[in-house]
Amino acid sequence: MTRFPSLRRLGVLTGLAALLLTFGRPVQARVFEPETFTLDNGLQVVVVTNRRAPIVNHMVWYKVGAADEEPGKSGLAHFVEHLLFKGTETAEPGEFSDVIARNGGRENAFTSYDYTGYFQTIASDRLALMMRYEADRMANLVLTDEVVLPERDVILEERRSRVDNEPGAQLSEMARAALFMNHPYGISIIGWEHEMRQLTTEDALAFYRRWYAPNNAVVVISGDVTLDEVRPLAEKYYGAVPRRAVPERLRPQEPVQMAPRRVVLQSPRVRQPAISISYLAPSYNRGEPGEAYALQVLSEILGGGSVSRLYLSLVVEQGLAAAAGSGYGGDDLDLSTFTFYGSPRPGTDLDLVEAALRAEIDKLLKDGVTEAEVAEAKERLQSAAVFARDNVSTPSRVLGAALVTGQTIEDVEAWPARIGAVTAEQVNAVARAVFDARRSVTSVLEPEPTS
Repeated sequence: MTRFPSLRRLGVLTGLAALLLTFGRPVQARVFEPETFTLDNGLQVVVVTNRRAPIVNHMVWYKVGAADEEPGKSGLAHFVEHLLFKGTETAEPGEFSDVIARNGGRENAFTSYDYTGYFQTIASDRLALMMRYEADRMANLVLTDEVVLPERDVILEERRSRVDNEPGAQLSEMARAALFMNHPYGISIIGWEHEMRQLTTEDALAFYRRWYAPNNAVVVISGDVTLDEVRPLAEKYYGAVPRRAVPERLRPQEPVQMAPRRVVLQSPRVRQPAISISYLAPSYNRGEPGEAYALQVLSEILGGGSVSRLYLSLVVEQGLAAAAGSGYGGDDLDLSTFTFYGSPRPGTDLDLVEAALRAEIDKLLKDGVTEAEVAEAKERLQSAAVFARDNVSTPSRVLGAALVTGQTIEDVEAWPARIGAVTAEQVNAVARAVFDARRSVTSVLEPEPTS
């Protein structure tokens, strides 16, 4: 089984709009209609009933991620994610994974800047078994040098294969380090190699004991199950895990940024040049009310597929780009990012694509978006919410990411209505506020010159 850090800007867990890009049906007022309760030890449990198939998705979210690591210990959150599969006082290393496989299920785990998650999709009559093992490793992880140090080699190899051998990933690391001058969002999730090599068993145990507690977790269960069926199981297994003191999440914030930055990476491995322009942006939790929703609508206008401004201009009309678009998440605990990107057609100079992207930004800031563009974008985004429950894992992903980054169930359920309330005036105002070149990084990926 593969366990990779969640590179959220690449499309993993980037909020409801990014997860549900399907169009064409009437809008519903609510999204998941979840039910929830909280155990005496502080663990929140959320249930979304879906009787379409006799399966469940069981997902445990911890309110800790790479941005919560101590200075000098980058990669520790992801390292601990790996180590949670190494056994407890009663379960052998790998036993949980073997049980899931024997019962026809599948599993994975992920680490982001703000959270760490573990999930299984399995027959609904196996839910109690999943809860028993997850509750066990929530409280009783056993780590020794014999299991920790070989796994450290595994994450180092993962870094080599996913980052050191991938120019695009290398450039992404450097660009984030330039964009976030002071905040830990600028530190690699998987970790800097020289710091990863120094991680110890004691580091992992200390991190686990500090953050892995029921009162610092959310369990979301979606599928063929009801709240009344889940409650006694949760009380039996998770309810037996004692509450622990959890530290406050203290993070340095960004200073005033005074100048745009540019990062250029050239490599013989590059076959397709690319450029992106990223800006610091508000999230649901940082910024004025409504700004994140306006940015989601704006991203749909600019980069929402083949009908978007950037695609029509750079790819269809000008014929400069093979791909062009924009991306915005918004589900960060702290600041987020808004990114424009493009990649040239064969034989086209990358400078022309950059100039075309900047021309579109200038046009946006000068002329704004129209009411018609906003209405069409809102309709596409809202229609997507109708399909949110088609996949049994989507409710767990969306609700979990929201709840561990400061949002509420009502925030998620109200998402279609809040998108519907966005106006062109709001979109234009937030565009003028966010697209300040002094708060931006331009990233350029090029083949290495041959002469």
